Formats: sequence, structure tokens, C-alpha cells
Amino acid sequence: MASAAVAAAARGAGARAVTALRDGCRTATRGRSRAGPARPLCTAPGTAPDMKRYLWERYREAKRSTEELVPSIMSNLLNPDAIFSNNEMSLSDIEIYGFDYDYTLVFYSKHLHTLIFNAARDLLINEHRYPVEIRKYEYDPDFAIRGLHYDVQRAVLMKIDAFHYIQLGTVYRGLSVVPDEEVIEMYEGSHVPLEQMSDFYGKSSGNTMKQFMDIFSLPEMTLLSCVNEHFLKNNIDYEPVHLYKDVKDSIRDVHTKGIMYRAIEADIEKYICYAEQTRAVLAKLADHGKKMFLITNSPSSFVDKGMRYIVGKDWRDLFDVVIVQAEKPNFFNDKRRPFRKVNEKGVLLWDKIYKLQKGQIYKQGNLYEFLKLTGWRGSKVLYFGDHIYSDLAVHRDAESQLVLQEWKKERKEMREMTKGFFNAQFGSLFRTDQNPTYFLRRLSRFADIYMASLSCLLNYDVSHTFYPRRTPLQHELPSWSDRPPAARLPLLQEAQAK
Repeated sequence: MASAAVAAAARGAGARAVTALRDGCRTATRGRSRAGPARPLCTAPGTAPDMKRYLWERYREAKRSTEELVPSIMSNLLNPDAIFSNNEMSLSDIEIYGFDYDYTLVFYSKHLHTLIFNAARDLLINEHRYPVEIRKYEYDPDFAIRGLHYDVQRAVLMKIDAFHYIQLGTVYRGLSVVPDEEVIEMYEGSHVPLEQMSDFYGKSSGNTMKQFMDIFSLPEMTLLSCVNEHFLKNNIDYEPVHLYKDVKDSIRDVHTKGIMYRAIEADIEKYICYAEQTRAVLAKLADHGKKMFLITNSPSSFVDKGMRYIVGKDWRDLFDVVIVQAEKPNFFNDKRRPFRKVNEKGVLLWDKIYKLQKGQIYKQGNLYEFLKLTGWRGSKVLYFGDHIYSDLAVHRDAESQLVLQEWKKERKEMREMTKGFFNAQFGSLFRTDQNPTYFLRRLSRFADIYMASLSCLLNYDVSHTFYPRRTPLQHELPSWSDRPPAARLPLLQEAQAK
């Protein structure tokens, strides 16, 4: 089954590799023509004044390239109508389209996260006996981004790259950034050991790091930070693990106790956006004879009212299978839970399910039974959802050190400017200073394609083939990396002279 992530809302060898590279270099060397004098390995001068000039030239060249690159990056930052590919995939092969409901078929307005934040905050006060003073905190939609990690025991929120390195300057305790020196002391560097991370499928039981992946997690991260801030600012002694659990339970209760569902149903036009775009996507797929199914954790009455608003009262006619309260991710790995029918009044029936019928709503179930009862599998199914499972040379003379310090200063300023393009606290969802984020690593692993919203499908023919862009490997980049480090230049020249 192929997968698509709707991102507004979603797939001992080292030593041998090094040896092979070395052997390849030797082969290339042996194959070089012996006629004529050997070509110099480098041409940079080795005297101190010339070295200083060489360093400044490289610095200006790098700066000029960066300044030329920034406007290009910003003008092509994100095309909201484009679909981005992690894997080659042709829509002409897709016969069956599956959808999540929240933040996939339905897109919510900014008011929803404020609702969730306020409701969970009030639950902390009324049911968990938290100080009433935390009511002064309001939801800030610009504070957090998806994919951040939260250290449950240290009560800090941070961005981590694909290699488990913390991006310094993005570690927050409460609403205040933690100094880099303190972060390095806490973690004995900036690398988080594998055993402290949630596993690759997002499970964090027994581990200290929790990653927030879906869009619903944004108010949870903000509430965690606000409550931490209140306790810290007022010198209130507390156990960070308990605080994390209480906030998590309060966010959960906003859903399970129906607080969010009732509020949306009471003012559906306030909370649901872009209904006409979803309607157009479903109509396009239906016109081309595609089968469609819906699997959501939301309850039947809530989904029915939302889909009536988006599509119309006959919305179920578009879907071959509708499953509510699926309890994902358990739906994908628990084979013990059978499907149950839900009648028009929302009452569960006890009939044994032998076939999933069009127009009928089912509850719970599991992926194994779903594939067995439908016969759907493989590359013909595409499922949409919002949740995924410097070349700085070191020279010791004073003049060269001045160049180096200027480089570092410029780099820091450029990084801060770049971070501010996306989010003032944490920067880009997809990148740390120089590495992809842990979020992007998982997105690339589990999703074949990703996009801003489901409506992006309207811009592509149903037979369109997506191809991932060829991303250059580090040794393929046309950059400074193909040059010897400047620190080695005098040594190479000395060796050539011999």
C-alpha cells in the first residue's frame, strides 16, 4: 500500500565501504597516464600573506554564493499547490484511494487549536487541581512546529535532526531558550543516545524522548511549555514526568470526552475550512471510477455531520468502505478486534461481519481483517493521512583566526536569519542547521508523496507519475567539498616539492 502524507494537516558494512572507496582511488591513480610531469594537486600559495588572501577569497566566494542562494530559496520556499515525491509512483496504477478524516478530508481553521488549548488548560485546573493562574496563558500559534521532541524527565522541548543531534538554539524550557552551554552539559554534548529516543514507529514507552508528529500536537506542546513556564517563574517544585502525563491526559480528554466534537458540531462553519476543495477532489476521483475508503479515529456522528457539510447528505455513496473509531495506530497491528456495524442511530450491532458493504458504517476492526474482507492490497492502494509514523579550516596564526571568527559570526547570523523565515523558536519543520530533521527522516520513510492539502490532487491528472528529485550525495555536491582542506595545502605543496 502506497502512502501519502498531507502536511497541512501525510516508507559491519561501513569498513567495507571505506575500503572500496580507497581501492577506487588507487585504481584511478594507477590508471593515470605516466607521460609528462604530474599535475599539481593544488595551486593555492603557502606563504602567510598569500594564505590570508586565499582565505578571504574563499570567504567572500562562500558569502556571495549564499547571498545569491537565499532569495532563490525564499521565492521557491514551498509551492502550496505542488505534490512532493519521496518515491516514484504513478497515479495511473492507483485504483483505490483511502483517507483519514481530520486534517485530511477536513481541514480546520486556526480556532480549533485555541479551543483544544483552552479546554485542556481548564481540565488541568478543574480536574488535576493545577493553579488557576495558568488560565492567563493563551495559545500562541507561532510557538511550536510539528516534529519536535520533548524530554519528559528534563521538561525541555527541542528540535533533533535525523542523526539524533540536537539543534542548539532550539531547546526550550518553558517559554525560554536554554543556553547552548547548559544543553551540552545536560546531554554531555549535543547527541541524544538511541536508547533515549522513541523508536522509528513513534513508540516512546520506557524512553525519555517523546516526539510530537501530528497537527493536533501543536496545542499540546504549547500547553506543556506554558505550564512549565508558570512553575519555573513562581519557583513551584514539581515532578516533570507528572506534569507531562497530566497535560497528555487533558489533551486526550478533550477528544475522548467529546469536548472538541461538540464544539465543532455546534459551530461547524467556524471550524471547518476549504470544504469545496475536498468536494472537488472526491468528485474527480469518483468521475474516474476510483474506489475510495475512509478510516478515522473520530466518532460516527461527528464524521457524518462534517461530511454532510463538506459533500452533502449522500456522502457515503462516494465511499466503498467507511470505518470510524478505528483507534489507530492499534488498527494497524492488533488482529484481535473485529469490525462492528453502526446503524443509522449510531447503535452498535452484534452481527458477524463477512463483507464490508458500501454505504454502511463500521467501527474498530483491524488492518488484517480489512485487507481480507476487501481483497485490496499492494501498489494499487494509496492512503492519505496527516500522521506519519563546513569546511572550516583551522589556522593558528592570528590573522587567519580573524578570518575564521568572521566566518563563524556570519554563519551564526545566517542561521538565525534562516530560522526566522520559518519559526522564530525552532526554524524549519524539515531541516536543522545542516541536516534533515528527525521528522523528515520518518516522513521520507513512510510516505511516498506529501503535500500541503488534499486539494493539491486537483492540479494533477489521475494518470500522473511522480518522480522523486535526485538529491546529490555529499561527494557529488559541486561545492568546497571537492577541494583539499586549506590547512593541508602547505603540506601538499611541500610533498610535491620533494
